[in-house]
Amino acid sequence: MAEASGVARGVSPDELERWVREAARAASSKSGEDIAILEVGRVASITSWFVITSGRNPRQVKALVEEIEKRVAAIGGPKPLRIEGLDALEWVLMDYGDFVVHVFVDAARRFYELERLWGDVPRLNWADAAAEPRPHPRA
Repeated sequence: MAEASGVARGVSPDELERWVREAARAASSKSGEDIAILEVGRVASITSWFVITSGRNPRQVKALVEEIEKRVAAIGGPKPLRIEGLDALEWVLMDYGDFVVHVFVDAARRFYELERLWGDVPRLNWADAAAEPRPHPRA
């Protein structure tokens, strides 16, 4: 079984956390709702982090997925190893190996309640973290 830790693959924990935070920021930029980052690596061998967000409808779910993929790659992060759920756009799972992004339509998120299932793991308060510096367009 492959190691879930990014450190095992030569990725520093800081770099991995940077990618996870950027996924959350990307979701926020497209009005993702109730964005949560859960540190699941201590209790799950499959991955280190979950990023969870939702959209109001399938069209917004698709926009969230596209923006997350684009923004994580733009800061030097990986492309997803696989993306599942694009056909129905009810629950899209973006598997990056070291982290997994779950993008739900609101009703599916309420039904599956991942935050409740993983309620005993630490959460990363990504909104309080300083945003990565971005170049300003010149006028």
